[in-house]
Amino acid sequence: MQNILCFSHLRWNFVFQRPQHLLTRFAKNYNVFYFEEPHTGPDSYEIIRQDGISIVVIHIENHHDDYKGRMTRIIDRFLKEQQIQDYLCWYYTPMALEYTAHLKPKVTIYDSMDELSAFRFAPPQLLALEEALFKKADVVFTGGHTLYQAKKERHHNIHPFPSSIDKDHFHKARRKTADSEDQSHIPHPRFGFFGVIDERFDIELLREVSARKPEWHFVIIGPVVKIDPADLPKAGNIHYLGPKKYDELPQYISHWDIALVLFAINESTEFISPTKTPEYLSAGLPVISTPIKDVVRPYGEENLVYIADNADTFIAFGEEELQKDSRKEWLMKVDEFLADDSWDNTFTKMSLLIETVKTTNGIYV
Repeated sequence: MQNILCFSHLRWNFVFQRPQHLLTRFAKNYNVFYFEEPHTGPDSYEIIRQDGISIVVIHIENHHDDYKGRMTRIIDRFLKEQQIQDYLCWYYTPMALEYTAHLKPKVTIYDSMDELSAFRFAPPQLLALEEALFKKADVVFTGGHTLYQAKKERHHNIHPFPSSIDKDHFHKARRKTADSEDQSHIPHPRFGFFGVIDERFDIELLREVSARKPEWHFVIIGPVVKIDPADLPKAGNIHYLGPKKYDELPQYISHWDIALVLFAINESTEFISPTKTPEYLSAGLPVISTPIKDVVRPYGEENLVYIADNADTFIAFGEEELQKDSRKEWLMKVDEFLADDSWDNTFTKMSLLIETVKTTNGIYV
């Protein structure tokens, strides 16, 4: 069985998202090694088996003392000790090229899931390393159509793969079960959000809407990173429940009335394609979103999601949705739209593109 060496900026156990959905599927046909960015400690690596993946946890003593050289030596030691010679390299972060540029994989894949250079605390060398990765890559995937439009001239074999869904998982939310213990006390109507709470989160919109509609309750699920938790709005109708496991999400969202894609419009959100949009819809929940490009098109244009560009429209859409007697017709339209959308289909299409590179030895005609 061939090997995939995946280099990511995300911890495997942080949030179950695009890399986890895809690589657990690739693990059926490959030995997948998922390299996290290093922790601090004596120079070493350990392999942890989880979800059918081998997570490679690296430690280096000092991140400022010959970082590239020490990481390179650890990677080389890993390959030698694990007796790996035949492999593909899969990149989520161009930063990993600093210590993997010398590798000679059969295929190099760059899955550009976000515009990382626009995120808070992005390293200054990231753009130059991404340019080098574009030159090295045999095939490039993007996490959405807006990101594809921005990068399509930079590679000859680039393909958009927007966020997809695990329908079986989120369909569970359509079957009411007992409410979660830490949510059961929260009154209705409930407006819910799950995801990473960082510089992309629309703090001010939440602050204004929650103040103007004190009878609405806002359930926020997810870790807070890169921002000060003290900056988040505090009110009796805002409930921060912290991170939850992926398996727990259907139980929580099945007791929401409306789901939210609550992202501010700024540089860090210009190219995102929120996975939560089709997940909410698959769960059977109406969705209010800020005007993120990859949500407006296609979901807003297909009248599947409300697009609110300010607090007034947000409140108007919320009131309109809460007054509806039935969502049956809308739900049929949602299911029809999402019929061919799944991580399994995305995996199949990506696999075909990778196999094409293998059979043509990276030569395109």
